Amino acid sequence: QVQLVESGGGLVQPGGSLRLSCAASRSISSIYALGWYRQAPGKQREVVATITRGDTKNYNDFVKGRFTISRDNAKNTMYLQMNNLKPEDTAVYYCNKASGTPIAWGQGTQVTVSS
Repeated sequence: QVQLVESGGGLVQPGGSLRLSCAASRSISSIYALGWYRQAPGKQREVVATITRGDTKNYNDFVKGRFTISRDNAKNTMYLQMNNLKPEDTAVYYCNKASGTPIAWGQGTQVTVSS
């Protein structure tokens, strides 16, 4: 089964940017849809954005216009470009399938937005 590893998180000031990466252990071209998710302390995990094999993208309202999801099937990697970050974006960010049965969740990557 494919494994996904998130990276790219860190501490950033409000208004700053980060790019998250989700590296797969094997080809992702056969995976219909992938997504980024996040979980803030004391809250449930929520969908941030999804992208299909055909490059159809969907975003949760709270990130529209600020985040961009993309995937590079040749590199077996998915990305999340995050701009104009806000303190409420602070969370652990995860990647996983966005259709069918999820695979085992990884450790995620911590994003902290603070001045």
